[in-house]
Amino acid sequence: MNQTVTPDSLRPDPSVPASPDLRLIQAHPDHWYPLAWSRELKAGGTLAVSFAGDPIVLVRPKQGPVFALEDRCAHRQVPLSKGTVDGCAVRCCYHGWAYEASGKCVDVPYLGRDKLPNGVRAYPCREVDGLILVFPGNAALADTVPLPGLGSVANPKYKTRRFGQKVGCHYSFMHENLMDMNHQFMHSKQMGQMKPRVLGQGRGDDWVEVKYSFKRTGGKQPLGEAVIFGERRSGAANAAERDVMTVRTEYPYQTLRIQTAGEDPVMDLWIVYVPLDREQKTNRVFGLLSVKKPKIPGILNVVWPLLVLFTERIFKEDRDIVEMEQAAHDAQGQDWNQEVFPVIRSLRSLLVSCGIDKTAHPA
Repeated sequence: MNQTVTPDSLRPDPSVPASPDLRLIQAHPDHWYPLAWSRELKAGGTLAVSFAGDPIVLVRPKQGPVFALEDRCAHRQVPLSKGTVDGCAVRCCYHGWAYEASGKCVDVPYLGRDKLPNGVRAYPCREVDGLILVFPGNAALADTVPLPGLGSVANPKYKTRRFGQKVGCHYSFMHENLMDMNHQFMHSKQMGQMKPRVLGQGRGDDWVEVKYSFKRTGGKQPLGEAVIFGERRSGAANAAERDVMTVRTEYPYQTLRIQTAGEDPVMDLWIVYVPLDREQKTNRVFGLLSVKKPKIPGILNVVWPLLVLFTERIFKEDRDIVEMEQAAHDAQGQDWNQEVFPVIRSLRSLLVSCGIDKTAHPA
C-alpha cells in the first residue's frame, strides 16, 4: 500500500515555540455579521441561524422590525424557531411562553403577570440592503461599532448579485484565497492564463490591502469577464495591463474593486465569511457583487446570466480548494503552511491580532 511520507525537514520543529495556529483563531464577535438574507425571513415568521455554534432565532413580526434572540425557550430549552410569531413576540411551541424583542418573557399562559420568569438573551439586530445583521458579541458595544459599508449595493449605477453558500473551512482560508491572486493559475480554464503583478500593499491596525494589475498571457477573454468590463477585448487590448484590482481585508470583511483608468469601479465586491459551528470549520458566505451598468440601457440584464454562470464556476473552484486546505489541516493536526507571499503573511498576522486565540485563553 502506498504511503505518503513527510520529510522531517518539512515538519514543524517541536522544540521551537509555535506561533498561534491561524486555523484555531476564532472570529471576533464584536462586529456586525449578516446571518441571513432578508428574503429568507417572511413576515410573521421565524428563522433558525447560528454564529460560531450559538443558536439564534430571527423573528419578523407582521408589523415592526426584525429582532434576534438566543434560539431556546428558558423553560425546557426547546428552540424558539419552532414557535410562532404572536404580535411583536415569539411564542414557544411547547407551553406557549412568549418573548419580546428585548428577550423578556412577557407571557406564560398558566401564570399570572406578576410571576413571569426570566427571559432569554437578545442580540442587537439591524436590517440593511437585503441583509439581516446581528451583533453576536458584547451588546453594550453594538452602538459604538459602525455597520459595514456594503460596497455599491445601494448605488443605482450598479446592478448587484447577492450570492453565497456554506463552505467547509475556517474563515481564514477564504480571506487568503481572495487576497492572493497568484492562485489565478487554478482558474486558467475559466479565465485563460493570467499573470498578476503587485502594484503596492498597505497595512493598518485592522486592515490589509493589496493592488494588482493583470496581463493575459494565453487564452481568450471569457464572456463573464467581458460582462464585467462592458467590452470584448482581443489582441493587444486583451493582454494589456489596463485595470487595477484592489483587494482589502478590513476586519472581518473583505472588498475587491476593479477600476479602469481611474474611473468608478467596474466591479465592486463586498463579502464576509460567517463562522457557523463551534470549531469554526464551516462558514457561510454572504457576497454582494455589484457591476457598473453600461451606457446602453437594459443590456446588463440581458447578459446577466452569463455573469452568474461565470462567477459560480469561479466560486466552485475556490470552494473546492479551500475545503481541501481544511482537510489537510485536520489530517496534519496543525498549520504546516510555508507562506512565502508577503501580502498573505501580513494578512495572517492581521487575522491573528484581530481574532480571539482560545487556545491561549481557554474559556
